[in-house]
Amino acid sequence: MVKRVRPKKNLGQHFLTDLDIARRIADTVDACPSIPVLEIGPGMGVLTQYLVEKPREVKAVEIDRESVAYLQEHFPKLRDNILGEDFLQMDLTQVFGGRQFVLTGNYPYDISSQIFFKMLDNKDLIPCCTGMIQREVAQRIAAEPGSKTYGILSILIQAWYDVEYLFTVDENVFNPPPKVKSAVIRMTRNATTDLGCDWPLFRRLVKTVFNQRRKMLRVSIRQMFSADHQPSAGFYEQEIMTRRPEQLTIAQFVELTNQIAAVIL
Repeated sequence: MVKRVRPKKNLGQHFLTDLDIARRIADTVDACPSIPVLEIGPGMGVLTQYLVEKPREVKAVEIDRESVAYLQEHFPKLRDNILGEDFLQMDLTQVFGGRQFVLTGNYPYDISSQIFFKMLDNKDLIPCCTGMIQREVAQRIAAEPGSKTYGILSILIQAWYDVEYLFTVDENVFNPPPKVKSAVIRMTRNATTDLGCDWPLFRRLVKTVFNQRRKMLRVSIRQMFSADHQPSAGFYEQEIMTRRPEQLTIAQFVELTNQIAAVIL
């Protein structure tokens, strides 16, 4: 019999021990009914046990071999649907044969941002993403323009998803307790099918200006241009150039992207 899994520091494992919170997290997927669910990092299945009760297909991806063995023993019905892989390396079009699915999990905190960037790369496959992450990251994702936490993640995710900060989770319901509070969020695809600008250039612009978030745009945005491709003098004289990046809406970043594209693309 497989014994209980030891949380591994190198995998950022903090196992949730509060079953009521586990059920509440599992229930966040109900907002996107009738499509399959992929759970990331199930550990010993505290969320999984509630997900498999739902009338839909569930698969779980787990990089930790010890956890995979535990899950196969304790969730025999799920055995063929436990994927012993690294989510960040997976081809998500293959998981449910090209069908859309909900992404959920008690995400490893040190790679949660990478998970959400992969979600963005597969946004047409993932109409809904829910789960638990570090509270600080959840606040950033849900932040609005003008707030100190508004940044790269806020803009790139909110361009395509409506974000709901659902509830905060204390440290004492984990083994071992993390040093930070956690939060549960839900991201649901919005109606945007075309952002109205070049998406790779939009991403580059957002990352460029937020890497110098304390500087006005007229300073940080210069890196977007080469010596051979320079905007007109009037470009830097726009009122928006006196602002800092956290003061801009997504629509304003789209407009700036198109202005830059007219010069460099």
